[in-house]
Amino acid sequence: MRNLIFLLFFNIVFSQQVLLNNEDIWNFEFEQKTIKSIYHFKTKNYYSTIEINRVQKKSKIVLRSYETGEIVDVILDSSSSAKIPFFTNYFFSSDENKILLETNAYPLYRRSKLAEYYIYNILNDEINYVFNDLIQEPFFSPDGEKVAFIYNRNIYIKFLKKNIIKQITFTGNENIINGLADWVYEEEFGLVRAFDWDKESNNIAFIVFDETNVPEYSMKIFGNNLYPFQYNFKYPKAGENNSSLDLKIYNLENEKISPIDLNIDKDDYYYIPRLRFSDYSNKLFIQSLNRLQNKLLLSSYDLGLGIIETVFEEKDETYVDIKEKIFFLEDDNFLLTSDRSGYNHIYLVKNEEKKLNQITTGNWDVDKLLGVNKGVVYYSSTEDESIERVIYKISLNGKNKKPLSPKKGFNGASFTSNYKYFIHSFEENNTPLVYSLRDSKTGKLVRRIMDNNILLEKLKAYSLSPKEFTKVNINGELLNMWIIKPANFNPKNKYPLIIYQYSGPGSQEVENRWNTNRDFWHQMLAQKGYLIACVDGRGTGFKGKKFKKITYGQLAKYETEDQISFAKYMSKFSYIDKDRIGIWGWSYGGLISTNCILKGSDIFSLAIAVAPVTNWRFYDTIYTERFMGLPKDNKEGYDLNSPLNFAHLLEGDYLLIHGSADDNVHLQNTMRMVEELIQEDKQFEWMIYPDKNHGIYGGNTSIHLYNKMTNFIENNL
Repeated sequence: MRNLIFLLFFNIVFSQQVLLNNEDIWNFEFEQKTIKSIYHFKTKNYYSTIEINRVQKKSKIVLRSYETGEIVDVILDSSSSAKIPFFTNYFFSSDENKILLETNAYPLYRRSKLAEYYIYNILNDEINYVFNDLIQEPFFSPDGEKVAFIYNRNIYIKFLKKNIIKQITFTGNENIINGLADWVYEEEFGLVRAFDWDKESNNIAFIVFDETNVPEYSMKIFGNNLYPFQYNFKYPKAGENNSSLDLKIYNLENEKISPIDLNIDKDDYYYIPRLRFSDYSNKLFIQSLNRLQNKLLLSSYDLGLGIIETVFEEKDETYVDIKEKIFFLEDDNFLLTSDRSGYNHIYLVKNEEKKLNQITTGNWDVDKLLGVNKGVVYYSSTEDESIERVIYKISLNGKNKKPLSPKKGFNGASFTSNYKYFIHSFEENNTPLVYSLRDSKTGKLVRRIMDNNILLEKLKAYSLSPKEFTKVNINGELLNMWIIKPANFNPKNKYPLIIYQYSGPGSQEVENRWNTNRDFWHQMLAQKGYLIACVDGRGTGFKGKKFKKITYGQLAKYETEDQISFAKYMSKFSYIDKDRIGIWGWSYGGLISTNCILKGSDIFSLAIAVAPVTNWRFYDTIYTERFMGLPKDNKEGYDLNSPLNFAHLLEGDYLLIHGSADDNVHLQNTMRMVEELIQEDKQFEWMIYPDKNHGIYGGNTSIHLYNKMTNFIENNL
C-alpha cells in the first residue's frame, strides 16, 4: 500500500512538471543574461557596459566601480535627450573623451553591416553625425581626432576638430573595394575592416580588393512585390578566381597613396588575411598566405625606412592557421600561437634576433591568448580537460605558471587595462553564466558581479536532464561525447536515439558549458522519450594538430565513419532501440547526416540535414581549398565523399531543409541533391524557407523550422 501511495505521489509530481515547447525556446524564454560590451578605462579605475531595452528603444552606457560594482555615472542615456539616438553599440576614442555610437544597423553578411554612426563628445556634450548616410567600419585614429570609414567601397576620413570629411580613395565601384573585405574574406577569415591607422595617426594602410575576375553567384529574392528580383554577388567557388589584391598606404600630410611592395613571391601573398600596425613602433605587420594555405608569412614594413622584412614563417604539410591574436611588446618583440609542436602553444618571437621561444608546453591546446603585462602572459587552455577552458598566467620565460580560474567548466577572462583585475565569466553544464571580479595575481574573488539564479529558479518547474559527459573509443580514438536521457529514464525500457553533430574542422560540440537554445530543443525531445547523444569525431578541435588535421584532403570521410561507428556502438546498449536511430546536423553537420543516412543505412533509419554542403566544388575557395586543396589536384577527395554520388543508397527517412537566400551554402547544394534523389526514385521530404539565409531565422521562422523537425522525428522515429 505504501509503495502504491509513493507511485501515485511520484506520478502526480512528475505530471506537474512543465514541458518545453518550441514557441518558448525560440522566443528566447530561457536565454541567460550576459554582460555586453565591457570597456576597461585606461584613465580611471572604472569599467563601462551598455544596457539596452529594445522594446522601449532605450539604451545607456553605465560606468561602474570595479571594487564595489556601484554605478559611478551614467555616461550617456538615449532617454535623457532627444538629440541622443537609441544606440546598440559604442566605441571609445583612445583619450576616452569621445564615443562612437552605432544605431539603425542593417546586417549584410555574417559580420558586415551598414549603420548610422554618431560621435558624442563627453567634454562639451555635443553629438554629431559621422556621415549623413549609412556607412561601414568607422574607426577612431589613435589620437582620437579622426574617424576613418567606408562609404560606397571608398575610404573617407572625418576630421573631428574641423568637422570636415575628406574622401581619400576614388576607385570604389562594383568590382573594386577599398579598405573593406570581399565576401569570402569576411566569411572565412573573419575580416571586415581591411585598413588600419598607424600609432601617430598620420597614415592609413589598406587593402584594395579587385573582384573583376571573380565569378558571380545569383539568387532570387522573392520578397512581397509582384516580381522577385535577382541578387548577384561575387562568390569564388573552389578552384575559381579570387580577388586580386593591392596593399597601399595613405599619408595624411602629403595626401598621397603609395603601394607597399612586400618583396616576396606573389604566390606567398595570394591572401592577406590580417594587417595591423604595432602598438609601439611605426611598423606595419602583414600576414600573408599562399593559395593552398600551407605557408604563412608575417612581414613587417617600417614606415620611416621603407624597409620590408619577413619576421615569422610557418609551413605545414596540410594547412596553417592565421594568427588571430598577436600581442606586441615594447621591445618590438611579439607573442603569437602556433601548433608546430603538435599542439597549439604560445611563442615569443624575438624580432631582432630572429628567434622563436616556446612559452607553454604540453599535450593540450592553448585556446586564447588573452593578454600580456610586465612580463606575464595570460591565456585560456584545455590543460585540465579538452571539453573545458581554464585561465592561466605564465612568465615570458615559461616559468611561474599559475591557474587563475577556480572551477572546472568554461572559464573566460576580460582584463582591466592595468591588469590588476579581470572580469571572470564561468559556466558549466548545470550552471548558466556567472560573472565575478578576480585578482589577476592570485585569481581570488574580489566580488560577485552577476549570475543567472533567476533563470535557474525558473527552470526548476521543468523536467530537464543534465548532459552526461564521457569518452568513447571509436575507430582507435578516444572521443568526447555527451548523452541526454529522459528525466524518468528506465534502463529496462528501449528508447529511440537521435545523434546530433557538426563535425567540421577544428569545431567542438561536446563542451562543458550551459545550454544553447538548441540544447533546450534536445531537452524537449528528451521529454518526449528520445535519447540524444553527440560525439566529436576525428577532425574536430582542441585535441592537438594530428587529431584535427587528419581529415585533410578528404573532408567528410572520417567524420562520416566515426558517426556511423558511434551509432553502432550506442546500439549495443540494451536501452537503445537499434531500429530507431536518427542523426541530424546543420551546414557541415547537414553534410555528415546526409552521408550517414546514405552510407550507414544499416544503422540509421532517419536523418535531417539543414543547409548542407553536398559537393565541395560548390563551396568557397578559402575554406574548401584550405582543407581539400584544388579540385583539379584532388578529384577523388572531392567526389568520394560527396553525397551526390550516393543518392542511390537512400533507404531511411530523410528531411532536407534550406533557406533560399543562403549566401554561404547556396541552395544549389540542396537542389542538386534533390535532383539526384529524384532520378534514383527515392522518396524524401524537403522544406525551403523563402528569402532566409544560412541561419534560417526571422519572425516565426525558427519556431516553424523546429516544429517541422520535431514532427518529422515524432512521425518517423
